[in-house]
This record gives sequence, C-alpha cells and structure tokens, in this order.
Amino acid sequence: MKRVAVLDDDDRTALRERFGERARFDETLAPLTWWKIGGPADALVEVQNSDELAAVLQRVFKRRLPMFVLGSGSNLLVGDGGIRGIVVRLEGDFAALKVRADDDGVLIDAGGSASLPALCAQAASLGADGVDGLAGIPATVGGAVRMNAGTDREIGEFVRSVSVQTPARPDPHPIAVGWQYRQSSMPGDAIVAGVTMRFPFGDPATIRERLQARLVRRKATQPVAIPNSGSCFRNPDGDRAGRLIEAAGAKGWREGGAEVSGVHANFIVNTGSASARDVATLLARVRRAVAERFGVELQLEVHLVGEFSEAAPCRV
Repeated sequence: MKRVAVLDDDDRTALRERFGERARFDETLAPLTWWKIGGPADALVEVQNSDELAAVLQRVFKRRLPMFVLGSGSNLLVGDGGIRGIVVRLEGDFAALKVRADDDGVLIDAGGSASLPALCAQAASLGADGVDGLAGIPATVGGAVRMNAGTDREIGEFVRSVSVQTPARPDPHPIAVGWQYRQSSMPGDAIVAGVTMRFPFGDPATIRERLQARLVRRKATQPVAIPNSGSCFRNPDGDRAGRLIEAAGAKGWREGGAEVSGVHANFIVNTGSASARDVATLLARVRRAVAERFGVELQLEVHLVGEFSEAAPCRV
C-alpha cells in the first residue's frame, strides 16, 4: 500500500526548528500502542505545555493538516499504513496530577495526559468514594474523559470542568461536556488540556480494598499478559458483548496473528505477529457472527485510526 505524506518541507522544517528531537518523522507507532500494531506517523511531536500545543494547532489550522492525539495507546487500533499528518503526544505539564482533600470531598486537577491508574491510587488513599469504578483502566485522563470511561461508575459522573485546545481556538478554554455510555459530546478536534474532578468522601481503607479487589479480578479475567487493547465492543443494553461473542462460538478464532482471547471473548490479542488488517478482519468476522446468531449489532469500543489496507474491512 502506497503511503502519501501530507506534510511538505516547510512543515517539517518548522516542526524541527520548534521542537528539535521531540519532532520525529515517519516514526512507527506500533511500540506506542497496547496492541503493538500500527504503521508510521508523518510526524510525531511531543509537546510539553499549552504554548507548544498551541503552536502545533496553529499550523494544523493554517495548513488544514490532519492531526491525532496519541495517549496511552490503549483502546486503539492504528492502521498498517500509519497516520497522516501530525500525531501529538502530550508530555510535561499535561502529565501533572494534583490530588487533595477539602471540606467537600477529594478534589483532583489533572492534565490531559495524566495517568488514570495513578489518579485512582492517589484518590483512593484519601477516601474518594467511587474512584474504584475507574480502577484498572489503562488510559490517560484526557482519553478517559473523551470516551467517558468506567465500569459501574463512569468518569463523567465526577468531572466538574474540562479545559481544551482546538485548531480554531488554540489557547486553553473551558467547554461544557455531555455524557453518554462510552462517549462524550466533546468535539473531535478538541484536545483535553486539563480536567477538574470531585469525589465525595468515603472510608479510605474500604475504598482501597474495593479498588484492589477490582484490579485482582481484572487480572484473573482478562488477558493482561498478551498485547491487547482492552474491550473491543461496547456492551449492548441488558447484555454483555463477551457473553454474546463466546455464545456465538468465536472464542479462539484467529486471523493471521490476531486471536479472540480464550480468557475473555471481548478481547482480541496479538499473538506476536498480528497486523491491523488481521485485527480489523477478525473484528468484522466476530461482529457478523453475533449479528447472525442473535440479531445484535455490536458497536466498537476500540477506535480504528489511520490507513488500512483496502482489502481489510476497516469500517466494522
């Protein structure tokens, strides 16, 4: 598959002059994803603060360049052809995390690339009631907010404010966000710069115990030792995607190096040589089997981005 870059020489020069070694070109993204799959980015740029991000966004807006923010790399399938335009990674100030108690509960200020597992651990130690519902999700805070991540409790329940940066408005500014199951109303080009959250008080010992129990259960029921990207499909109303996939006989199905996990049917693992095409093909095959057997159209939870082979059913 022929890859056509969209950056011109001026784009590359400007990024190199501003970011030095933090701007890399034709960089393979597979090592940065949980699936260990994905082709190259035209440009991979690490930004340390809002001013640097604004500079990238201004170029994106002026040149109408495609852009993608790469967080922890979970819940993501990058096409074998890679991602055109600029892939941004938020570092430095964006990884800041401040957790503290006040009279009304546990208050958290987090940058867009702050670690959600670290947030959970620190908040639980102060007695943040409900934070255990976010335990074990391998995401950045910004990614978790965008997809309204959670289990029996979702992150949107605790968010009090969100600050974003966009190509049209590159400086940080607040926005109102609406929440639904596994999604938010956040615009597609909005990058989460910071989030404020509040949790009510609970008993710290009890919350730490609940959090640890969830982590142990996840480890026992999910294929954590093999590269995967978390749950592939959203749970349909009143049912579980994993149960439907297993009942359709799909556990253990393989396409190339991709396999439906024998530990949890809603996980597809990379056995060592899987391509994005393998995974996309297997996703489509599983979805079709569940629809034919149960009449349920499973919806993707994992996000497919970048360029896929024409032969691969990348829209499943």
